[in-house]
Amino acid sequence: MKPIPNDEDRLWEQHLFREEPDADFTLEVMRKLEGVSMESAEDGDPFTKKASKSHWMRRTGIAAAAVVILVGGAYFAFDHTEKLTQPTVNAVNNPPLPNIPVPEELKYSYYADDYKRLKPLGLVVNPNINIEDQGYTLKIENVLVDRSQIVMTLQQNAPDGSMINPVYPDLGRVHITDEKGNSIASLSSPGDQTLYSSKYQRFVYQLQDEIPDKIVVRGELSHLKIPSYYNSEKEEFVESSATVDWSFQFNIDMTKAKSLAVEAPMNNTYTTPEGLKLDMTQLVRTPNGTRLDMNISLDDQLRAKVGEDWADDMDLMYHLEIPETNEYRIFNGSRPDARQPKFRFRDLSGLMDGGPLKLSETWDPAFVTVDAKKIRFVLEGYTIPVWGEKSVEVDLEKMRKDAEIYTYVLQFEQYGDEILFSDFNFKPVWESYDKNYSLVLEGRGKFRNAFNGDRWVAVDSEGKEYPVQVIGFPDQPNNDGEYVADNLKLVIRGFYKEDGTKLTLKRTVVNREYRDVNWEVDLPSYSSLPWLK
Repeated sequence: MKPIPNDEDRLWEQHLFREEPDADFTLEVMRKLEGVSMESAEDGDPFTKKASKSHWMRRTGIAAAAVVILVGGAYFAFDHTEKLTQPTVNAVNNPPLPNIPVPEELKYSYYADDYKRLKPLGLVVNPNINIEDQGYTLKIENVLVDRSQIVMTLQQNAPDGSMINPVYPDLGRVHITDEKGNSIASLSSPGDQTLYSSKYQRFVYQLQDEIPDKIVVRGELSHLKIPSYYNSEKEEFVESSATVDWSFQFNIDMTKAKSLAVEAPMNNTYTTPEGLKLDMTQLVRTPNGTRLDMNISLDDQLRAKVGEDWADDMDLMYHLEIPETNEYRIFNGSRPDARQPKFRFRDLSGLMDGGPLKLSETWDPAFVTVDAKKIRFVLEGYTIPVWGEKSVEVDLEKMRKDAEIYTYVLQFEQYGDEILFSDFNFKPVWESYDKNYSLVLEGRGKFRNAFNGDRWVAVDSEGKEYPVQVIGFPDQPNNDGEYVADNLKLVIRGFYKEDGTKLTLKRTVVNREYRDVNWEVDLPSYSSLPWLK
């Protein structure tokens, strides 16, 4: 089983597959270059935030390096024996998108391409919702519809023209039902939730397996409290106590969307050595993406090791291989800087009755060709929050003395993760009105596991517990797949100087990363795609 690809693979994926030779040859290059390291020439801390300019410059620099390696990488990997005889092809073999104007609310992220794919097929619905109450307006236009998802964007404005967001997707006041009022869709998560200039709120719903020809979209917004909001033009907060009626309802004819889709049932099952069972149930192809549905459950032994909310943070790591189009796509769960699916849906409703987690991942046609006949799913691993308490005794007086002779004075190790604390301070806690300064432990960490689901707690000598906030996680792994944080801080909230010099630091839940898997599945093909006829 090949190891989880590191960041070099992602670079090859992004740049090697733009234009390249024969598909099998390219995939072989990928496999042979897994151990080749590539480092950025940028000096300084390599772990900046994704939104920072330095991060963008670093990725751009590495991209240039990848292009250079492209010239000589295959030469190196194959000892001059392979000849580039095949014509070049595009990584994603999709026809050009039509050059049509895109509405303002869909111009950004991948929704502009979605609009261009769906509009010519008659899969964009304009319900013409434009409601004004006491000067507050709600607009809904250009709803994207396919057999798999419905994407609806809301624009909400105050009387002075400022953008406000009193309606959020998680409020549960917008419903998609059949004509009898039965729910036939559930709120999903878009891979990119950033909305342009905060003008809009986006609702993404995944449709159930069985849907009627006619569905009803209903907003129960009859007593909607408008909160105070910030006017960015005037740079001031505007107090509001208004209660408005933004209730709406419109219908969508789903007959065309259902006809322009291909659904293939699946029955592929695998159980990992630790006892996590994956059962692929369906592959759905639409003009706007490919959706894989899975059921995930745990055996009794693994279930005893995890918490009640394990399904919230469990993630799969996998890659897709499409030899005919030279595609090699890595989806590393919720790891920082990893590619996310276009839409992800978790149905937790069956867990209370002992049922599975229902997980769906939809891939954007820009990254996974929707008309590819051969798609191989290769499981790389998974992460799941496991109860595994580990503690270390903290003696601040000893830390201060040891720090004076330049030694690491406090070490924490668990499941291959290692943290070395070298200093501490008492600092103010952010977003708090408490004027006292809380204890902050400072050092560096190296993590083999996914750290986003970790839970920390500190306990003083009298048994009082303090919440711990972790700051300073990196956003990219090193060549060994480890995340290194050179400026790590653990804020012990509410532990002040007068509370003493000794405490116990505990990590109670670790988002364990498991890689000992061995499963490959060829996803279902098709005879024809209706939207290409």
